[in-house]
Amino acid sequence: MLACCLYVAALSACSQATHEPLPSGIGGSPPLPAPEISLLPTVNAAKAVGWEAHEVPLAAAGFEVDAFARNLKHPRWMYVLPNGDVLVAETNAPHRPDDAKGIKGWIAGKVMARAGATVPSANRITLLRDANGDGKAEVQVTLIDKLSSPFGMALVGERLYVANSDAIVAYPYRDGDLRIDAPGVTLAALPAGTINHHWTKSLVASADGRTLFVGVGSNSNIAENGMDKETDRAAILAVDVASGRSRVFASGLRNPVGMAWQPQTGALWTVVNERDELGNDLVPDYLTSVRDGDFFGWPYSYFGAHLDPRVAPQRPDLVARARAPDYALGSHTAPLGLAFYDADHFPARYRSGAFVGQHGSWNREPRSGYQGVLVPFVNGEPSGVMEPVLTGFLDDDGQARGRPVGVVVDRSGALLVADDVGNIVWRLRAVRPEPGA
Repeated sequence: MLACCLYVAALSACSQATHEPLPSGIGGSPPLPAPEISLLPTVNAAKAVGWEAHEVPLAAAGFEVDAFARNLKHPRWMYVLPNGDVLVAETNAPHRPDDAKGIKGWIAGKVMARAGATVPSANRITLLRDANGDGKAEVQVTLIDKLSSPFGMALVGERLYVANSDAIVAYPYRDGDLRIDAPGVTLAALPAGTINHHWTKSLVASADGRTLFVGVGSNSNIAENGMDKETDRAAILAVDVASGRSRVFASGLRNPVGMAWQPQTGALWTVVNERDELGNDLVPDYLTSVRDGDFFGWPYSYFGAHLDPRVAPQRPDLVARARAPDYALGSHTAPLGLAFYDADHFPARYRSGAFVGQHGSWNREPRSGYQGVLVPFVNGEPSGVMEPVLTGFLDDDGQARGRPVGVVVDRSGALLVADDVGNIVWRLRAVRPEPGA
């Protein structure tokens, strides 16, 4: 009975009030309010309802959106092959018996179920092919199955690397393949175990193909399970393709998911889901460049040297060198997908900008995220206010028709957005593409 009452109280989202409008948590140096700590967190996840057959998201002016592929099973991540084929990881969390125990764990489970996040994992990579160039995938086949909560993918030569929840596995691939039956070969183990709180493992390859960079989220919100459970977590790992040896490339990143190379500078960038339960307007999730050896504060501090009052003991030696991220994306927006635009189909001002898929908040009132946005870039750096490009994922009653996850740019220059609630990959195209595109 007590647990039920706590759940009802949490869902009422009455434990905290919004003190700042969302735009205050956006940009290069956002003002940050004082942290708010309460017995119960604000719990305000949108109920997943899916799309009616005639419904589509709302595209920004000058764009149109339609379904590239439907009838997928929890599509989360995508990868575009050199021939234009699109790979989709149909996936969800692995078995995690020791994650989120107690009353908070019980509440978290109810919230995830409400948000459509507890469906079984299909554990497969599906290949989508638009054979006639009409913007719809006529071919939709299983490329690899029997995986273990797959997420990131990267092709290096004739090897397709898949980041499962517990390991990077290599598969032989030849241009045009529609099926891979060869057994995968494990390149490197990844942090996993019976907690595996942030289970997704994103993946990008260096330009020379010698190194794979892996985004590994924390095993907790603020290391409440102990720092011994956080080895090689809250970090981006660098894995040597030749030997399989890995090292920490950058750390203090609570949950780095999408990663991409900025086309003007060649720098590695990532989007990060920051910590929860410090109030509606803390802590802003962010987009940042990442350099070898960077430390971004987690769990001890956020946005540089702002101490988290819940964490003890503190590490002033680490906080002293904590780097503030480049660009705040709003609090609790849950940025997952990241893709830089390096094509000609969209208007010129989109060139080199960062598209981000915001999965949407659970720990904020009012809700935030649930959209695809563009962060404009000039000379390799964020410049200006981020712009919504794909919205309408929440209906008039605040229910989630869909939730954006991965984003990629297809061979034609259109933007693809994976929707794990709608089970659709959406395709955003310019109504008036650039001349010659």
